[in-house]
Amino acid sequence: MRVAALFSGGKDSAYAVHVAQQRGWEVAPLVSIVPEDSASMLYHVPNLHLVPLLGEAMGIPVVQERAGPGEDAELEALHRALASLDIDGVLVGAIASDYQHSRVNQVGDEIGLRVFAPSWRREPRDLLRDYLDSEMEIQFVAVAAEGFSAKWLGRSLDRAAADDLLQLQARHGVHPCGEGGEFETLVVNAPWFRQRLVVDEATAEWKSSSGSLRVTRAHIQ
Repeated sequence: MRVAALFSGGKDSAYAVHVAQQRGWEVAPLVSIVPEDSASMLYHVPNLHLVPLLGEAMGIPVVQERAGPGEDAELEALHRALASLDIDGVLVGAIASDYQHSRVNQVGDEIGLRVFAPSWRREPRDLLRDYLDSEMEIQFVAVAAEGFSAKWLGRSLDRAAADDLLQLQARHGVHPCGEGGEFETLVVNAPWFRQRLVVDEATAEWKSSSGSLRVTRAHIQ
């Protein structure tokens, strides 16, 4: 089984690659859609410029496709990226977003590809535990929900952070895996990586109750 992975560099898409590889599937290539709209509801946006480096770190080729503004243009970009590939299916990291899941399935149906979402409808606490058990090195690169502060930017998603996320869930209704857009992440290393991503420089921005961390210089080693 050969599958392309819709990949952003975040924990969900990286974990989906891990699950597929554990099943013995060949994951190639990583497909990265770069939307013009920074507030895209369909695609993860922060630090997409790092995906080629992450692909090199994982030893997996990368296909990047730019998308114009609007849902139609974003779906068209995904169709272009997948239609020319010699694959059996497409892998996504969706957890609970019917919006994303249904639209990727729509594109898959048009091309004749099966869509695999190994984390779909998983219980969030169990999935969060699996992220930790996988030993991915995960950093928070954006937060946008009540209870978060600028101190979360660049923080590692370790067991202490996971406990804090569960407290935020109890107090403020935050989804502990960030599926409601409460936070975004970047995976810098994992046991299945050949090399790690090293962040050399990053710029933090904070406005009102949300912020982001843009990596401006990085390398792999």
